[in-house]
Amino acid sequence: MTAEIEQFLMYLATERGLSATYQLSILRSLEMFAGWAAANGPVSGWRSISPARITDFLAFRKRSGLQAASVRLDAVAIRIFFRFLVARQGWPENPAETMSLPRPEKHLPETLNVEQVRRLIESILPGDPQGLRDRAMIELLYSSGLRVSELCAARLENLDLDAGFIRVTGKGARTRLVPVGAPAASAIRQYLGSARPPLVRRWTGAEIFLSVRGKKLTSQRIWQLIKQYAARAGIETNVYPHLMRHSFATHLLGGGADLRIIQELLGHSDISTTQIYTHVEKSGLRAVLKKFHPRG
Repeated sequence: MTAEIEQFLMYLATERGLSATYQLSILRSLEMFAGWAAANGPVSGWRSISPARITDFLAFRKRSGLQAASVRLDAVAIRIFFRFLVARQGWPENPAETMSLPRPEKHLPETLNVEQVRRLIESILPGDPQGLRDRAMIELLYSSGLRVSELCAARLENLDLDAGFIRVTGKGARTRLVPVGAPAASAIRQYLGSARPPLVRRWTGAEIFLSVRGKKLTSQRIWQLIKQYAARAGIETNVYPHLMRHSFATHLLGGGADLRIIQELLGHSDISTTQIYTHVEKSGLRAVLKKFHPRG
């Protein structure tokens, strides 16, 4: 049964151009399924797999303690693999076609409130080049809702502070234009004017935010810095770079921004990804009702 899996992975790599990470995920799921099928009854090849056998495997994975999202990944891998086999081998039926995918569990994203964001930013003392850099960096994360990878890769030629925009490249190599708020623009101007030049070395690229060695900052370093400033500000919530993005979206929605606009700003390809922030906002409304309404 391994020959068909190898053919499928070759198809994903050469014809679909999918990443090595995605291929490895598919490989793990299919190898797990093949091993389970062989150990749980006679099997003469993929053609002998029944819909019930697939359902039993997914139930076994769930009983093993896997989260619904992980079981869903297995199910998706099996479904697209059987579609490949049906197309290539001309089977009359696809045993995985009627399989229902496990529903992903919805976890509401954590957020900071506006006061916590203010405390976080004001905990950064702009009295030295690193402080100016870090304040500009965190202002931009919150002002524009960037992913940390987008912040690391942000380049000077894509920044237009006069117009108040930055061009970033996000997931799927999709480029978008994102507004930069006035406080962030002011902090970035200060950083570029007096703090970035001393960090420049002969090997420095055009990235906006530089390390003390003149290289672009890494995601890990930004993570460390944000945790450091959160501790200084006395914020007990687990603060990490993506939390700024969640807070950006939630505060926009709370201020009355349209969900489609938020989708565009975040660079989400599907509106359903953005809709989770409506649940965050609704949870806030429930809290207000419970606190202030006599029958809440």
